[in-house]
Amino acid sequence: MFGMSFLDNDFPSIGYTPMKTLLVAALLLAPVASHAACSSTDFAISDFKMKSTGSGTGMRLSLAGQLTNHCASPAAAQIRIEAKDAGGKVLQSKQGWPAGTANIGPGQSVPFDLGRLFRYESDMQDYTVSVSEVKTW
Repeated sequence: MFGMSFLDNDFPSIGYTPMKTLLVAALLLAPVASHAACSSTDFAISDFKMKSTGSGTGMRLSLAGQLTNHCASPAAAQIRIEAKDAGGKVLQSKQGWPAGTANIGPGQSVPFDLGRLFRYESDMQDYTVSVSEVKTW
């Protein structure tokens, strides 16, 4: 009894100890843990432009640009566009997933245009666009 360890005594018929099981589990999970999740800073927004067409109540907005994934793995990003007045007050804020429910590959870009989500207001003077959420579908 004194010559056997706690682990050897509890699992003699299995052929391995809980410590070996823990080691195997750690080795299997190591590749997953070594890849950090993508974040909003791994995505870049470029060529963002505002354009309006029409007049009066028929005014339509185009708020278009490119979203690029600089993460090491495929992921998706949600963008937020805020329409502000001349004083910086947010008049409207909308979000959208440029690639829908698909991931964007590393180094790949997708175009977006969220203008259709906004109602034109004559006070809109400035627009900001940012990445608001990142996930893997």
